[in-house]
Amino acid sequence: MKVDVYKLPQNSPDDLEALKAAIASGEINPQLIVAILGKTEGNGCVNDFTRGFAVQTLKNYLTNFVGKERSESIVYVMSGGTEGAISPHLTIFTSQPSQPHIPTRMALTLGMIHTRDFTSAEIGSLTMVKEVALAVNQAIASAGIAKADVHFVQIKCPLVTSRDRLLDNPQSTNKSISSYESMGYSRGASALGVAVALGEVQLEDLSANDICQNYALYSTIASTSAGVELRNCEILVLGNAPTSTSNFVIGHSVMQHALDAHAVTKAIASTGQPSDRIVNIFAKAEADPSGELLGRRHTMMDDSDINHTRMARAVVGAVVASIVQDPMVYVSGGSEHQGPSGGGPVAAIAHID
Repeated sequence: MKVDVYKLPQNSPDDLEALKAAIASGEINPQLIVAILGKTEGNGCVNDFTRGFAVQTLKNYLTNFVGKERSESIVYVMSGGTEGAISPHLTIFTSQPSQPHIPTRMALTLGMIHTRDFTSAEIGSLTMVKEVALAVNQAIASAGIAKADVHFVQIKCPLVTSRDRLLDNPQSTNKSISSYESMGYSRGASALGVAVALGEVQLEDLSANDICQNYALYSTIASTSAGVELRNCEILVLGNAPTSTSNFVIGHSVMQHALDAHAVTKAIASTGQPSDRIVNIFAKAEADPSGELLGRRHTMMDDSDINHTRMARAVVGAVVASIVQDPMVYVSGGSEHQGPSGGGPVAAIAHID
């Protein structure tokens, strides 16, 4: 497999000028696009229309090249919220079979999959954990990646709306939580699905009460983002495989807290490439639920005007951008069961040609 990665700026959620230029020049072949990760400039909360707007714009445009069915099969993960220094952008992944005369090496490869749609009663439940674990394992197998060489699993997952709650099953465990809270449960269950798939958490040791309660259980490579624009989970698995002919490589580390710059530099170092070859950094952000950061009180969770996920993105985005000296970094808020409390996984993709 030959995977290529492109990072393109956006001036608005529906701005495709950089993508259009890359396609027109032949730099990107739209037939080979398999996944698009984006940072959009909405609030990242339940009512963030920029995510769905960006996806709709991309699908409509790419349908002209690949047809409706093919454009629907692409994994679209739009993460809302570009607080602070984070600059809106798209990261485009293309994939094609390797040419037989090109030597293989340990380099980037990917697997992707869409789960079935979830009912609102299933969102944030053990059923969701099991379905995601099954899908992640299928994506890993299809990509030919050894589990030890998986470095990042990005998932876009659904949430429960007010309308869903009105139509819901009376036995739903989600009836007592808000739509915003359902985002956390969806992210948490999806992350635990990754942990189960990779053996970080044993399914038999997991109960429904652990979801968004027992944060000692987590994945070190899951990044999950919830949105109202879908009902299923769209999953992108990124890792290195010895059969790859890609000119890119991925590595990762785990931030122990929001200011853990060392983990970012460690993720970069794990690619074996210098920082000037980094294409993008992918990180999770969370306001430490203890109310402290490095032993000091923080107020990110006490502001009634600005949600704590937005503040955490601004903090982690600034830390990451300062290291790579590029504000076009992918930082997603809400890291339930994604790394230790107050921290989160961080991955780096580097060019190696």
